[in-house]
Amino acid sequence: MRPKSTSEIAVMRQAGRMLAAVLDRVKKAVAPGISTKELSDMAAAELKQLGGQPAFLGYEGFPEVMCVSVNNEIVHGLPLGSKKIAAGDVVKLDFGVKYQGLVVDSAITVIANGKKASSDVQRLLKGTEQALYAGIDAIKGEGTHIGDVSAAVEAVLNKYKLGVIRELVGHGLGDSIHEAPNIPNYGVKGAGPALKAGMTIAIEPMASLGDWPVQILKNGTVIMKDGSLGAHFEHTVLVTDKGAEILTQA
Repeated sequence: MRPKSTSEIAVMRQAGRMLAAVLDRVKKAVAPGISTKELSDMAAAELKQLGGQPAFLGYEGFPEVMCVSVNNEIVHGLPLGSKKIAAGDVVKLDFGVKYQGLVVDSAITVIANGKKASSDVQRLLKGTEQALYAGIDAIKGEGTHIGDVSAAVEAVLNKYKLGVIRELVGHGLGDSIHEAPNIPNYGVKGAGPALKAGMTIAIEPMASLGDWPVQILKNGTVIMKDGSLGAHFEHTVLVTDKGAEILTQA
Protein backbone atom coordinates (compact mmCIF):
# COMPACT_ATOMS: atom_id res chain seq x y z
CA MET A 1 0.00 0.00 0.00
CA ARG A 2 1.18 3.50 -0.83
CA PRO A 3 0.74 6.53 1.45
CA LYS A 4 -1.92 8.90 0.16
CA SER A 5 -1.28 12.49 -0.88
CA THR A 6 -2.87 15.47 0.85
CA SER A 7 -5.42 15.84 -1.96
CA GLU A 8 -6.27 12.13 -1.89
CA ILE A 9 -6.79 12.26 1.86
CA ALA A 10 -9.21 15.15 1.36
CA VAL A 11 -11.18 13.04 -1.12
CA MET A 12 -11.27 10.10 1.29
CA ARG A 13 -12.51 12.38 4.08
CA GLN A 14 -15.37 13.47 1.85
CA ALA A 15 -16.14 9.86 0.94
CA GLY A 16 -16.04 8.96 4.62
CA ARG A 17 -18.56 11.65 5.49
CA MET A 18 -20.87 10.30 2.78
CA LEU A 19 -20.49 6.80 4.16
CA ALA A 20 -21.20 7.89 7.74
CA ALA A 21 -24.34 9.70 6.61
CA VAL A 22 -25.62 6.64 4.76
CA LEU A 23 -24.96 4.28 7.68
CA ASP A 24 -26.68 6.68 10.07
CA ARG A 25 -29.76 6.75 7.83
CA VAL A 26 -29.91 3.00 7.29
CA LYS A 27 -29.32 1.99 10.92
CA LYS A 28 -32.39 4.02 11.92
CA ALA A 29 -34.46 1.93 9.50
CA VAL A 30 -33.44 -1.41 11.02
CA ALA A 31 -36.71 -2.64 12.52
CA PRO A 32 -38.87 -5.77 12.55
CA GLY A 33 -40.48 -6.42 9.17
CA ILE A 34 -38.04 -4.60 6.90
CA SER A 35 -36.11 -6.76 4.45
CA THR A 36 -32.35 -6.77 4.14
CA LYS A 37 -32.82 -5.85 0.45
CA GLU A 38 -34.79 -2.76 1.45
CA LEU A 39 -31.91 -1.69 3.68
CA SER A 40 -29.42 -2.12 0.83
CA ASP A 41 -31.70 -0.25 -1.58
CA MET A 42 -32.00 2.58 0.92
CA ALA A 43 -28.21 2.81 1.11
CA ALA A 44 -27.99 2.94 -2.68
CA ALA A 45 -30.53 5.76 -2.92
CA GLU A 46 -28.91 7.79 -0.14
CA LEU A 47 -25.44 7.45 -1.63
CA LYS A 48 -26.63 8.41 -5.11
CA GLN A 49 -28.12 11.59 -3.68
CA LEU A 50 -24.79 12.41 -2.02
CA GLY A 51 -22.80 11.87 -5.22
CA GLY A 52 -20.82 8.77 -4.33
CA GLN A 53 -20.58 5.33 -5.90
CA PRO A 54 -21.10 1.99 -4.14
CA ALA A 55 -17.73 0.29 -3.74
CA PHE A 56 -19.09 -3.21 -3.12
CA LEU A 57 -21.41 -3.46 -6.13
CA GLY A 58 -19.81 -5.89 -8.58
CA TYR A 59 -16.74 -6.45 -6.40
CA GLU A 60 -15.83 -10.12 -6.83
CA GLY A 61 -19.32 -10.58 -8.25
CA PHE A 62 -21.23 -9.15 -5.26
CA PRO A 63 -24.62 -8.04 -6.67
CA GLU A 64 -25.64 -5.50 -4.01
CA VAL A 65 -24.36 -2.22 -2.58
CA MET A 66 -24.39 -3.16 1.12
CA CYS A 67 -23.58 -6.31 3.07
CA VAL A 68 -26.37 -6.99 5.57
CA SER A 69 -25.52 -9.88 7.90
CA VAL A 70 -27.98 -11.10 10.52
CA ASN A 71 -27.37 -12.97 13.78
CA ASN A 72 -24.87 -15.81 13.14
CA GLU A 73 -23.91 -14.26 9.78
CA ILE A 74 -20.75 -12.30 10.46
CA VAL A 75 -19.89 -10.61 7.11
CA HIS A 76 -20.80 -10.48 3.41
CA GLY A 77 -24.49 -11.11 4.02
CA LEU A 78 -26.39 -10.99 0.72
CA PRO A 79 -29.44 -8.69 0.93
CA LEU A 80 -32.68 -10.44 -0.04
CA GLY A 81 -36.24 -9.23 -0.39
CA SER A 82 -37.41 -12.42 1.27
CA LYS A 83 -35.20 -11.95 4.32
CA LYS A 84 -37.10 -9.95 6.93
CA ILE A 85 -35.62 -8.53 10.10
CA ALA A 86 -37.17 -9.82 13.33
CA ALA A 87 -37.28 -8.18 16.76
CA GLY A 88 -34.01 -8.68 18.59
CA ASP A 89 -31.98 -9.57 15.49
CA VAL A 90 -28.31 -8.62 15.56
CA VAL A 91 -27.79 -6.81 12.25
CA LYS A 92 -24.42 -5.95 10.73
CA LEU A 93 -24.34 -3.16 8.11
CA ASP A 94 -21.10 -3.11 6.10
CA PHE A 95 -20.77 -0.44 3.41
CA GLY A 96 -18.14 0.92 1.06
CA VAL A 97 -18.05 4.19 -0.87
CA LYS A 98 -16.02 5.04 -3.95
CA TYR A 99 -15.50 8.71 -4.70
CA GLN A 100 -13.17 10.23 -7.29
CA GLY A 101 -11.44 6.87 -7.63
CA LEU A 102 -10.77 6.26 -3.93
CA VAL A 103 -12.49 3.87 -1.53
CA VAL A 104 -13.51 3.93 2.15
CA ASP A 105 -15.19 1.17 4.16
CA SER A 106 -17.07 1.05 7.46
CA ALA A 107 -19.39 -1.23 9.42
CA ILE A 108 -21.68 -1.11 12.44
CA THR A 109 -23.79 -3.63 14.31
CA VAL A 110 -27.26 -2.73 15.59
CA ILE A 111 -30.09 -4.55 17.30
CA ALA A 112 -33.62 -4.47 15.92
CA ASN A 113 -35.61 -3.22 18.92
CA GLY A 114 -32.58 -2.79 21.14
CA LYS A 115 -34.60 -3.01 24.35
CA LYS A 116 -34.99 -6.74 23.75
CA ALA A 117 -31.24 -7.37 23.79
CA SER A 118 -29.94 -9.82 26.38
CA SER A 119 -26.95 -9.00 28.55
CA ASP A 120 -24.85 -11.35 26.39
CA VAL A 121 -25.81 -9.53 23.19
CA GLN A 122 -25.06 -6.18 24.81
CA ARG A 123 -21.67 -7.56 25.89
CA LEU A 124 -21.01 -8.70 22.32
CA LEU A 125 -21.73 -5.30 20.79
CA LYS A 126 -20.04 -3.27 23.51
CA GLY A 127 -16.89 -5.37 23.49
CA THR A 128 -16.55 -5.45 19.71
CA GLU A 129 -17.06 -1.70 19.35
CA GLN A 130 -14.65 -0.92 22.19
CA ALA A 131 -12.09 -3.19 20.52
CA LEU A 132 -12.33 -1.08 17.37
CA TYR A 133 -11.48 2.12 19.23
CA ALA A 134 -8.73 0.39 21.20
CA GLY A 135 -7.15 -0.61 17.90
CA ILE A 136 -7.40 2.95 16.60
CA ASP A 137 -5.95 4.37 19.82
CA ALA A 138 -3.00 1.98 19.53
CA ILE A 139 -1.82 3.88 16.45
CA LYS A 140 0.69 6.36 17.83
CA GLY A 141 1.76 7.58 14.41
CA GLU A 142 4.40 6.49 11.96
CA GLY A 143 6.33 3.49 13.21
CA THR A 144 3.40 1.82 14.97
CA HIS A 145 3.48 -1.88 14.17
CA ILE A 146 0.47 -3.79 12.92
CA GLY A 147 0.92 -6.10 15.88
CA ASP A 148 0.35 -3.13 18.21
CA VAL A 149 -3.08 -2.60 16.65
CA SER A 150 -3.92 -6.31 16.58
CA ALA A 151 -2.88 -6.87 20.20
CA ALA A 152 -4.98 -3.92 21.39
CA VAL A 153 -8.06 -5.26 19.60
CA GLU A 154 -7.52 -8.77 20.93
CA ALA A 155 -7.06 -7.60 24.51
CA VAL A 156 -10.49 -5.96 24.58
CA LEU A 157 -12.22 -8.90 22.90
CA ASN A 158 -10.64 -11.22 25.46
CA LYS A 159 -11.69 -8.91 28.30
CA TYR A 160 -15.30 -9.29 27.16
CA LYS A 161 -14.86 -13.06 26.76
CA LEU A 162 -15.70 -13.01 23.05
CA GLY A 163 -14.63 -15.35 20.28
CA VAL A 164 -11.84 -13.62 18.32
CA ILE A 165 -12.45 -14.45 14.66
CA ARG A 166 -9.14 -15.35 13.04
CA GLU A 167 -10.07 -16.06 9.43
CA LEU A 168 -11.30 -12.51 8.73
CA VAL A 169 -9.03 -9.48 9.07
CA GLY A 170 -8.74 -5.75 8.60
CA HIS A 171 -6.75 -4.44 5.65
CA GLY A 172 -5.30 -1.58 3.74
CA LEU A 173 -7.55 0.25 1.28
CA GLY A 174 -7.85 3.36 -0.82
CA ASP A 175 -7.07 2.55 -4.43
CA SER A 176 -9.18 -0.60 -4.03
CA ILE A 177 -11.32 -2.17 -1.32
CA HIS A 178 -8.72 -4.66 -0.14
CA GLU A 179 -5.01 -3.90 -0.18
CA ALA A 180 -2.00 -5.00 1.85
CA PRO A 181 -1.32 -5.08 4.72
CA ASN A 182 -3.66 -7.48 6.49
CA ILE A 183 -4.54 -6.36 10.01
CA PRO A 184 -5.63 -9.33 12.13
CA ASN A 185 -7.75 -8.92 15.25
CA TYR A 186 -5.19 -10.84 17.28
CA GLY A 187 -1.44 -10.45 17.54
CA VAL A 188 1.67 -9.51 19.46
CA LYS A 189 2.78 -5.96 20.24
CA GLY A 190 5.78 -4.91 18.18
CA ALA A 191 5.24 -7.59 15.54
CA GLY A 192 4.57 -7.11 11.85
CA PRO A 193 5.32 -4.25 9.45
CA ALA A 194 5.47 -0.66 10.66
CA LEU A 195 2.79 1.75 9.48
CA LYS A 196 3.73 4.94 7.64
CA ALA A 197 2.08 8.34 7.76
CA GLY A 198 -0.42 8.69 4.93
CA MET A 199 -1.44 5.04 4.93
CA THR A 200 -5.18 4.35 5.05
CA ILE A 201 -6.32 1.16 6.74
CA ALA A 202 -9.56 -0.54 7.73
CA ILE A 203 -9.61 -1.73 11.33
CA GLU A 204 -12.53 -4.11 11.79
CA PRO A 205 -12.96 -6.29 14.86
CA MET A 206 -15.26 -9.26 14.26
CA ALA A 207 -16.26 -11.34 17.26
CA SER A 208 -18.78 -13.91 18.44
CA LEU A 209 -20.47 -15.15 21.58
CA GLY A 210 -19.07 -18.59 20.82
CA ASP A 211 -16.01 -20.04 19.14
CA TRP A 212 -14.07 -18.35 16.32
CA PRO A 213 -14.23 -20.69 13.24
CA VAL A 214 -16.40 -19.53 10.33
CA GLN A 215 -18.00 -21.13 7.29
CA ILE A 216 -18.60 -19.61 3.84
CA LEU A 217 -21.99 -20.36 2.27
CA LYS A 218 -22.51 -20.83 -1.47
CA ASN A 219 -23.77 -17.25 -1.86
CA GLY A 220 -20.62 -15.90 -0.17
CA THR A 221 -22.16 -15.10 3.20
CA VAL A 222 -19.78 -15.89 6.06
CA ILE A 223 -21.42 -17.45 9.11
CA MET A 224 -20.24 -18.58 12.52
CA LYS A 225 -19.66 -22.31 12.26
CA ASP A 226 -21.12 -22.97 15.71
CA GLY A 227 -24.21 -20.84 15.02
CA SER A 228 -23.30 -18.23 17.62
CA LEU A 229 -24.19 -14.55 17.29
CA GLY A 230 -21.55 -12.29 15.78
CA ALA A 231 -20.74 -8.56 15.70
CA HIS A 232 -18.66 -6.39 13.37
CA PHE A 233 -17.50 -2.78 13.72
CA GLU A 234 -15.17 -1.03 11.28
CA HIS A 235 -13.66 2.35 10.45
CA THR A 236 -11.32 3.55 7.73
CA VAL A 237 -8.40 5.22 9.49
CA LEU A 238 -5.62 7.52 8.31
CA VAL A 239 -2.20 7.03 9.90
CA THR A 240 -0.77 10.45 10.76
CA ASP A 241 2.68 11.51 11.99
CA LYS A 242 1.67 11.23 15.63
CA GLY A 243 -1.56 9.26 15.70
CA ALA A 244 -4.60 8.36 13.65
CA GLU A 245 -7.64 10.05 12.15
CA ILE A 246 -10.97 8.30 11.61
CA LEU A 247 -12.12 9.08 8.07
CA THR A 248 -15.52 7.37 8.15
CA GLN A 249 -17.37 9.62 10.56
CA ALA A 250 -19.61 12.64 10.20
